[in-house]
Amino acid sequence: MPAKKSTLITVGFFVLAQLSFAVAAQESRENGEPGREEILAHPEVRGAIAAIDAWIEGVLIYDKVPGISVGIVRDQDLIWSNGYGYSNVAQKRPADADTLYSICSISKLFTSIGIMQLRDLDQLRLRDSVNQHLEWFDIKQAYKSSGPMTIESLLTHSSGLPRESDYPYWNGPDFPFPSREEMIERLKTQQTLYPAQHHFQYSNLALSLAGEIIQARSGQKYQEYVQEHILDPLGLTSTRTYYPERMHGHELAIGYTGMHRDGARDPVEPFFTRGITPAAGFTSSVNDLSRFASWQFRLLENGGEEVLKANTLREMHRVHWIDPDWNTTWGLGFSVRRVDDTTIVGHGGGCPGYITRFAMIPSHKIAVVVLTNAGDGPARRVAQNVLKTIRPALKKAATPSTREEQDFSMYEGNFDSWPWGGEVAIRQWGELLVAITIPSDDLSEAMTKLRHVSGHEFVRLTDDDEPREAWVFEMGDGNRAERILQHSSYSNRIE
Repeated sequence: MPAKKSTLITVGFFVLAQLSFAVAAQESRENGEPGREEILAHPEVRGAIAAIDAWIEGVLIYDKVPGISVGIVRDQDLIWSNGYGYSNVAQKRPADADTLYSICSISKLFTSIGIMQLRDLDQLRLRDSVNQHLEWFDIKQAYKSSGPMTIESLLTHSSGLPRESDYPYWNGPDFPFPSREEMIERLKTQQTLYPAQHHFQYSNLALSLAGEIIQARSGQKYQEYVQEHILDPLGLTSTRTYYPERMHGHELAIGYTGMHRDGARDPVEPFFTRGITPAAGFTSSVNDLSRFASWQFRLLENGGEEVLKANTLREMHRVHWIDPDWNTTWGLGFSVRRVDDTTIVGHGGGCPGYITRFAMIPSHKIAVVVLTNAGDGPARRVAQNVLKTIRPALKKAATPSTREEQDFSMYEGNFDSWPWGGEVAIRQWGELLVAITIPSDDLSEAMTKLRHVSGHEFVRLTDDDEPREAWVFEMGDGNRAERILQHSSYSNRIE
């Protein structure tokens, strides 16, 4: 009977969460905001996504990444997602938005939310010392002048703690993560690296201790608490507080090592984070992390309380730590950084065989999720480029387009750069074509705008939209461009 009751509660939470997403999306449309289909039909968004898609495919091919799953969120809608490559290379199982990955340090966001829930219930204060809640906490303070190591300092990585529990768990092939008992016992032989609240030192040990505080104050095991108070209420049915070994190679992507000098990668065996789970143990998908982003946008917009108080989430998104160099900033659990005129909030993750990125612009209700199954996966680079490209396009999509577009699809394709290597991807973007240099690190710098002149002739535009040399497309069978003539040289279509 208890098992049936638990199942009913989980289903109830899931249904309520899905209704919340649906109602919020419907309210946006009723408020005059364009819906998902209308946004995707806008030429600016359609062009931006076409460029993003071509560029990410180039990243996959030239970086030799096994698999990449990507999603773009606008408020309550996952407006676009795609998978590239394979979650299981040997079986050629395609990666997609449902593919599960180890999200590693993105796990810290759920631990931090748990701490803030307990803070709001008056079970703890951020200024409490760690010792107040963990009587067994025993690490040598190497600096007599240090102030107390607080709960807040755990969430902002300013506690002075070492980065890791003193075990070589990032080394394979066995990845010997300690049990919580082993982690606790090993604290007795460790010491602090800095005085508390003096320097930023990213610490998996710190967030593992935060998970221990959740367990101590709630009276529940850490994983049970997160499941009941965060994952179930948000309807995150594909997010787990553990590595589901039975799904490895099927729903769960196989992780692969970083590239060796011979260009090869090895599959990584499943690993189990045990006592380090609150810092690094979760698995999830693009679809679930997109729901996680939409929940935050909804809560910030509507106010009130849904799993967390809206003001508490705002507090977590604000900078709570600035390193003395003024370059490193951190919120409560969340990475918070300023890029040009934009505040980006989120977290990255890196575990054996997986590199991931979860990035949001709360002020614009835009998020990007990038999950990869490679030890050197380009998740951060992809997320940065996607955000940089999609944000201005979504801003323009707020105003409906009234112009009739000419169809340039016959020119789209990828063309070689022989003998120099790489290729050029041609995609339509509104009234223009864009030529994207592949491979490239920065999508915005890799794009060249081409304006139609007449027939199959285009002209390159400078950043100031000044016309330069001609690009002439030569057509083949089926009225499809087969090569491009530019500066008296040809680029041929890649089949």
